Amino acid sequence: MKAVVMGYHTMGCVGFDALLRHGFEIPAVFTHRDDPHEEVWWESLAARAEARRIPVHYPESLKDSRWVETVRGYAPDFIFSFYFRFMIPVSILELPPRGALNLHGSLLPRYRGRAPVNWVLVNGETETGVSLHYMVAKPDAGNLVDQERVSIAFEETARTLYAKLEAAATALLDRTLPRLKAGTAHSSPLDLTVGSYFGGRKPEDGRVDWRWPALRVYNLVRAVTHPYPGAFTTLGGRKVFLWWGLPETDLAADGAGVERRGPEGGSARVVPAPGAVLSVDAGGVRVSAGQGALNLLRCQTEGGPELEAAAWAASEGVAPGTVLGT
Repeated sequence: MKAVVMGYHTMGCVGFDALLRHGFEIPAVFTHRDDPHEEVWWESLAARAEARRIPVHYPESLKDSRWVETVRGYAPDFIFSFYFRFMIPVSILELPPRGALNLHGSLLPRYRGRAPVNWVLVNGETETGVSLHYMVAKPDAGNLVDQERVSIAFEETARTLYAKLEAAATALLDRTLPRLKAGTAHSSPLDLTVGSYFGGRKPEDGRVDWRWPALRVYNLVRAVTHPYPGAFTTLGGRKVFLWWGLPETDLAADGAGVERRGPEGGSARVVPAPGAVLSVDAGGVRVSAGQGALNLLRCQTEGGPELEAAAWAASEGVAPGTVLGT
């Protein structure tokens, strides 16, 4: 049983290993060259394949008709996509008689599209998983074969969640590949009306709006902290990356803020302005949000070193009353 692999990242290696473990022959691998502008922290599928002397291709696009003939020449029974970054044309999807399947990092039909591991954290989800489904022209829309669920801890980051998804993918593939090979796997249509779709994320999507509730800011921080580009705010016109911090949902009006009078000129109370630094000590730098506060723990001014928040504040002259993000 032959399966052409189109994949990348550690998840590509997980799928590649599973296919070999279950007796599939892999005549070729299609993958991507690493982008020098990305922080490459994952395993190399290309190296995995080359170690077994399996041909490796690096298409810049699969729209060129020559790739259809290249894949056809390998006469695959299946095509498997494991975190491959390009859309695969229908002309290629139709080649394998047993179908073309994709491993997606969410519980389809929810979080179709790009960067699901980041989006579920941005949105504060408590559960996600991996899904194996048939590929069709529309992304992440073909019949579902199987899923494996994972829980999301409160202090989960994209990196730790990705590791959970790798383990989930291994379990899913070990359960499902034998059935696919035997022709006994069942599938069911996805109801896209109850799903969701998210696009790719860009570095600018990491900008913090301090008017958000502290929990929302925290969810963004953990979604894009290392090895991703990072959430950021500004100070004096420079970017400040927020690599870690924790939310405080109850906030007393105990720091720099704006004065607001009560009805008919009544007594004033101080309401912290969003982005106002409330306190700086060894425990962190507390910053007011639209609701609650975020206690920053690790920060980095662009071009400078990453520091514990208190050391960063000392180096930048940040004190109670400083306002971030203006």
